[in-house]
Amino acid sequence: MTIVTDAKNGKITEEMKIVAKMEGKDPEFIRRGIAAGRIVIPMTPYRNVKLCGIGEGLKTKVNASIGSSSDIVDEEMEVAKAKAAEAAGADTLMELGTGGDFLRIRKKVCDAISLSVGSVPLYQAFIEAARRDGSIVHMTEDDLWNATEAQAKLGTNFMAIHTGINNIVLDRLKAHGRYGGLCSRGGAFMSSWMLHNQKENPLYEHFDYLCEILKEHEVTLSTGNGMRAGAIHDATDRAQIQELIINSECAQRAHDKYDLQVIVEGPGHVPLDEIEMNVKLMKAMSNGKPFYMLGPLVTDIGAGRDHIVTAIGAAASAAAGCDFLCYVTPAEHLALPNLEDVVEGVKTSRIAAHVGDMVKYKESRDWDLAMGRARRDLDWEKMFSLALDPELARSIRNSRAPEDADACTMCGNYCALKIVNKNYNLAK
Repeated sequence: MTIVTDAKNGKITEEMKIVAKMEGKDPEFIRRGIAAGRIVIPMTPYRNVKLCGIGEGLKTKVNASIGSSSDIVDEEMEVAKAKAAEAAGADTLMELGTGGDFLRIRKKVCDAISLSVGSVPLYQAFIEAARRDGSIVHMTEDDLWNATEAQAKLGTNFMAIHTGINNIVLDRLKAHGRYGGLCSRGGAFMSSWMLHNQKENPLYEHFDYLCEILKEHEVTLSTGNGMRAGAIHDATDRAQIQELIINSECAQRAHDKYDLQVIVEGPGHVPLDEIEMNVKLMKAMSNGKPFYMLGPLVTDIGAGRDHIVTAIGAAASAAAGCDFLCYVTPAEHLALPNLEDVVEGVKTSRIAAHVGDMVKYKESRDWDLAMGRARRDLDWEKMFSLALDPELARSIRNSRAPEDADACTMCGNYCALKIVNKNYNLAK
């Protein structure tokens, strides 16, 4: 029995009621969305989490990703980053470590926060095979299943699983080529293993067995995007679209046959003029499943400021119908994010999510209306309380304190708002 089973049977669960209240929706709206596969609430029987609804008709959510690397393994830093991401307003967290003790680090992260936590089990399976036998190509199918089950038992709520990489997809990739290669670790691991061993992807070939594991532990399936573009000139190419077709078929089977909650992941580097097309294509192909956009980065030249590059793409994605955004930090393509990078990435993506919601849901503009009125009235405390980052806004103003407490040092004595407020009333 899963929450999808309950929804299909007409039952409104406590989780549905909680999410409905958070979103300002009728619980029946949430139930219908889950039953149809258009809404998910990542859950786990192994720990209590702050529930988060993702999907059609709900506010756009933001995911923060953390995790150690083969170069930097600092368990306490990863825990600190997880806490900082939650404090900064992330809706979910993905722990994507590729260094150190996988299960110990993930357990510490899960125990430290109340957010839903996601993972990519094949990272553990491939890297442990390399540690044990000298190469990722020695991974066994049991390694994949064992890693998936072990991570589920830690309280992992959702998993990015690369079900859509099959031999047909690799044929498309090899025939078409890539300007920017493969940027997905999961895609690189699995495609290399398949080519070396001349075998089909076990996650695709034995998809029903995978679904049984996920159902037993009530893990939400997020169909991994191993063929996403790492350069804008590779966006929306044949390999990406072929993988989307396979992932959409797997997503439908998981929901219809196994009553699993499913998210469909989308591409990484996408030029601005192709974003709306990608979102609508993915929604159409997957029958409206919640869409998780990895980025997107709309230009390849923003190294060091890729969180800004992503905010542009993420806002356009959310406006076009994307439900779930994966943040990008200033360290993207350069280094393992530190604590400050994580906070900056979360807050930047939260702005992008709100901008998108202003297009999808007009009521989201009420927040902006309140800020506009506070600015008109030169109500600084109100402005700080309405800012997405009140501490930053206050610190910037205080660092350049004005002579006139009503104005700021940008205009000083010639503040347009103060001049108008003295001479006539524009209140509305």
